Amino acid sequence: MTRLQSMLAAALGALGLLGLGLPVAAGTTLVELPVLAAFAVLAAGSLFRFRVVLPIWVDGALTALAGVALLTAIGGLERAGPGFWCLTLAGWIAAWLFVERLTAAGGGRWKGVVVPALFGITLLIMWELVTRGLNVPLVLLPPPSVIGERIANSLPILWADFQQTFLKAVLIGYALGCGVGFVVAIAIDRSPFLQRGLLPVGNLISALPIIGIAPIMVMWFGFDWPSKAAVVVVMTFFPMLVNTVAGLAEAGRMERDLMRTYAAGYWQTLVKLRLPAAAPFIFNALKINSTLALIGAIVAEFFGTPIVGMGFRISTEVGRMNVDMVWAEIAVAALAGSAFFGAVALVERAVTFWHPSIRR
Repeated sequence: MTRLQSMLAAALGALGLLGLGLPVAAGTTLVELPVLAAFAVLAAGSLFRFRVVLPIWVDGALTALAGVALLTAIGGLERAGPGFWCLTLAGWIAAWLFVERLTAAGGGRWKGVVVPALFGITLLIMWELVTRGLNVPLVLLPPPSVIGERIANSLPILWADFQQTFLKAVLIGYALGCGVGFVVAIAIDRSPFLQRGLLPVGNLISALPIIGIAPIMVMWFGFDWPSKAAVVVVMTFFPMLVNTVAGLAEAGRMERDLMRTYAAGYWQTLVKLRLPAAAPFIFNALKINSTLALIGAIVAEFFGTPIVGMGFRISTEVGRMNVDMVWAEIAVAALAGSAFFGAVALVERAVTFWHPSIRR
């Protein structure tokens, strides 16, 4: 066991014992105390981990028990006391210790999914405990349980907003922006004149602020999704252009000379040598644009849209002080953006399986 793990285990046990000794909250009932006491006793056993290394599944069971116990206890507390916060810190350290051991343990690709998922679940639990333990007003920061309840009760509205913003504006604008950027990059690579003329123009377009071009696009293309897709096109054009131009220059001189000895023309060299070499750069632009497109579409909806859309719903519900609905839209947008990014990453792994970064 490493020194860091030993220190974490000792801190976990000390905080667990301290939490049992301090008052959990004013007016805590006897029904809640056994749950916290059981957690504190398990945490106290961690004091001896540096002598006896427990199996990793025991750490996982202790961490899960800590989360369940704390979430169960917080439901009956009007305001948490110092003992509860000691146990909360102990639970955080238990999760940290478990993820630390899980990361150090051997394994395949599953760790790339399990470790971030466990970390995200831990953050949600801590968010819930802090907001409920401190009685944070819902207007300032609602707990995840309230946001989840709002999502469950507003599925038709959220689905309509998702269709308007993501399925229409984001996907169409993303395809057009990335496609135009890729074609212009090929043209720039083919013609030195265009390289001197179009790259500065592309740089100028990338410097345009969203809040400046969004109202103009609404005036040009109307209040519906085409104006939002136009904003997405402007935002995604330059990253694809720059990355593709840089990727096309990645092929080495020896490889190009070899293609010339085979009497290969420009397009044969482009398809068989230069585009495969540029594939990591192109997918890097696609991944960057997958998040930029969603941000651009949501911000563009602040400046004019029909009565549907993620940006419209956020701006409207903030004015009504329905902050839980705002966070529900944010959660849907975060999930959609993460899924989109993950889909592009999976395609990249399948297409560029030969690249050293993928093989590693």
